[in-house]
Amino acid sequence: MADSRTVSTSIDPHTRSVETAFLGEVLATEAAAITGFAARLRNGELTSLHAALDLLEACTGHVVVSGMGKSGLVGAKISASLSSLGQPSHFVHPAEAVHGDLGSIRTGDVALLLSWSGETQEVVALATILKMDGIKTLGLSGKRESSLARACTVHVDLGDITEACPLNLAPTASTTLTLAVGDAIALGLAQRRDFGKDDFHRHHPGGMLGAGLRPVTEVLRFRVGHNLATVSDTSTVREALRAAGEGRRAGAIVLVDEKGKLSGIFTDGDLRRQVNNGGIAALDAPIAGVMTRHPTVLTVDSLVQDAVQLVQSKRLDEIPVVGRDGCPVGLVDVQDLIAMRVVKE
Repeated sequence: MADSRTVSTSIDPHTRSVETAFLGEVLATEAAAITGFAARLRNGELTSLHAALDLLEACTGHVVVSGMGKSGLVGAKISASLSSLGQPSHFVHPAEAVHGDLGSIRTGDVALLLSWSGETQEVVALATILKMDGIKTLGLSGKRESSLARACTVHVDLGDITEACPLNLAPTASTTLTLAVGDAIALGLAQRRDFGKDDFHRHHPGGMLGAGLRPVTEVLRFRVGHNLATVSDTSTVREALRAAGEGRRAGAIVLVDEKGKLSGIFTDGDLRRQVNNGGIAALDAPIAGVMTRHPTVLTVDSLVQDAVQLVQSKRLDEIPVVGRDGCPVGLVDVQDLIAMRVVKE
C-alpha cells in the first residue's frame, strides 16, 4: 500500500513564519531549563550534585539506573554514558525490579533513580526497598519535597521548570534537563577518576571512536626501512624519483637533510606541476628548490584523530610522521584513512 503521508511544499509564508517561531520557542524553552540549572549550580545552590559525585565515586559495584516511561529511556542513556566513561552500569526497569529483578542490584552498587514528579509509584517503591536493604541510592527529580527525595541517600533537585509542550504536559524540557544532568554527573565522575584517552580507547575499541584513538604509528602502511625510502634533499628530482623506488609507493617522497632529519616532501602533485611547467628538463632540477619545506607533520605520539583533523582542516593527502629526534618514521596516506572509514572521500 502506498504511503498516504505527503510532505507539504506549499506552506504560505505567514504559516511558515508562525511555525518557525513555535519551533524556536520549543528549543529556547529546553535550552533555558539547562541554563537555569547551570546558574543554580554556579550560585552554590546545588551542593547535592557534589554529594552525588561523592556517592558515585565511592561505588565499588555497578551504578544501577532505573526509571519509568520517558525517564526510563533517559536513564538507559545515562547508564550507557557511565559505562563508556569507566563506571560499570546497567539499567533495571523499576516494575521488573520488584517482580524478581532485585537480584541484579547487589551490595556495593549505587542505584540512580529517576522520576520527575518524585512520586512515581514503582520508582518510590524500589527506593524504599533498597533503603531497607542498605543499598545507597541517588534520586533525580524536579521536586525537593517528594517521596523519592525522602527515600534516597542523596537527592538532586532539578528544579521547577516549564515544559516545552504548549500544554505543559508532555515530558520535553524535563527529560532534556535530566539527560544533561546525567551527562554532567557521568563526566564529573570520569574527571574525578582521571579517566583519560587511553581509558576511553579501552572502552571503545571498535567503531570510529576507537579508531580515532589508536596511535597513528599502528596504522602506518608506509614505514621508513620497510617500504618507504628517505631521499637526500641534495638530489635532483630525477634522482629522488629513482631512489624512491618503483612499483607501489607512497604519494610523496620524503626528503631528509645531512643529519637524517625531515627537511621536506615532494608529492605526486608537485611532480605533475613541475613537468607541466618545465617539461622533461624539470626532472634535472634540484629537488630542494621545488620540494615543500617544513611540511605539516605528525609525531610518534599522535593519534589517528590528529591525522583526520589535519586532513580535514588543511586538505592534506600525505602527512609525514617523525620521531622525537625529527627523523621520519613513516607517512600517513589519506587513502589509508578512507579505508579505515574515519575520512570520507
